[in-house]
This record gives sequence, C-alpha cells and structure tokens, in this order.
Amino acid sequence: MTTIDFKLSLPDQLRKEAEAAGLLSPKAIERLLRDEIRRRRVDNFFAAADRLAALGLPLLSDEEIAQEIHLARRSTAA
Repeated sequence: MTTIDFKLSLPDQLRKEAEAAGLLSPKAIERLLRDEIRRRRVDNFFAAADRLAALGLPLLSDEEIAQEIHLARRSTAA
C-alpha cells in the first residue's frame, strides 16, 4: 500500500456536502477512484467496439466463432 498526501481546494459548499456524505475519507476516495477507473475502462471498451463496428467487417457465423475459439484454446494448451 502506498500513502499519497495531497491538498485539495474545493468551494466551501462542495466541501460541506462532501464531508456530510462521507466522501472525503480515505476509503471513500479509494472507492471513488476505483469507480472512475472502472467507468473509464467500460467507456474505452465501448469506444473500441464502436471503432470495430465502423470498419464494416463481415460478421462471423456461429461455426466460424466456434472454430476461432477451438484454435485459440488449442494454441494456449500447447
């Protein structure tokens, strides 16, 4: 575990609301950071899916998907 000390400047009203909601504790800040990292990963995943869809590649059939899975499993088992 790493400890990071930082100074945060907030408007008074936001500080009061954040304190009242328990959002300024180390555990709450950790949770907020983890949630934001997860949200960005999901956003990046969907952005990549959108870019892939925009390529206009033909869809694979169920048989082609099954063959790709079989080949991938065989290559990792070797």
